[in-house]
Amino acid sequence: MMRHLGKRAPASLGSILFWIIASLITLLPIYWMFAVSAKSRVQLFGSPSFLISSFFTENYTSTLSDPAFQRYMINSIVIATSNALLVTTLALLATYALSRFKLPGKENLFFWTITNRMAPPAVFLLPLFLLYTQVFVVADVKLFDTRIGLIFLYCVFNLPFAIWTLRGVVDGIPKELDEAAFVDGANTWQVLTKVILPLAKPGLAVTGILTWVFAWNEYLFAATLTSVNARTITTGLAEFVTVTGTNWGRMAATAMLTLVPALLVLGMAQRHIVAGLTFGAVKE
Repeated sequence: MMRHLGKRAPASLGSILFWIIASLITLLPIYWMFAVSAKSRVQLFGSPSFLISSFFTENYTSTLSDPAFQRYMINSIVIATSNALLVTTLALLATYALSRFKLPGKENLFFWTITNRMAPPAVFLLPLFLLYTQVFVVADVKLFDTRIGLIFLYCVFNLPFAIWTLRGVVDGIPKELDEAAFVDGANTWQVLTKVILPLAKPGLAVTGILTWVFAWNEYLFAATLTSVNARTITTGLAEFVTVTGTNWGRMAATAMLTLVPALLVLGMAQRHIVAGLTFGAVKE
């Protein structure tokens, strides 16, 4: 036994060292962004350093007290959260139908959904801009520069991914549980809410987190289809680049603040992530 342990120890030590180095490389850009956010312009352009000798709080206080930043942050939270809830709900309904019902050509339909994500997003910019500004217009009401417009748009691109993610989760739930519930007098809606939903919670949590992060980080459509009212925090970062120069300190401080909601969401659902990613991966 000692001989086997001796052989395994170097491998374990090498694995630990590898992940420590990989973690440091991954966290280095975040630390550098934090270091930049903690320095004034004089410190940044005078003697740039990885070390933080003094913390310049004005970068954070100016950002937090800025009404534009507050509006951008609220827009991002509302849009990302609404999109995650809507996409996760629709994806659960779709995957339940694809998994349990004998629909004609459902495998082709299942594959077709993911093709919506194969084209580069830039391909859709001009058609979507014309739709939002010219077609989907009722009197003075249009989808351009509205939260609901971005929520629906993100659903188009996040829903196929969510369906693919949840398909394995729903398929991993035994159909015998559905049949037992039907025998006890439950209808389809009760089976979905009382049987499928509780068992699929880990997968739903992962799907919701990923779609939330996708909507939170999205920049291209938000920058093109919004102007003032519905601008998100990712597009707000570009405002620090002006003709007179770039305010690197405030930009880095704002970027650090945008990480906080994402970290909170990930922290609250952390225990579901591993279970959700592996649920339904192994079948008997």
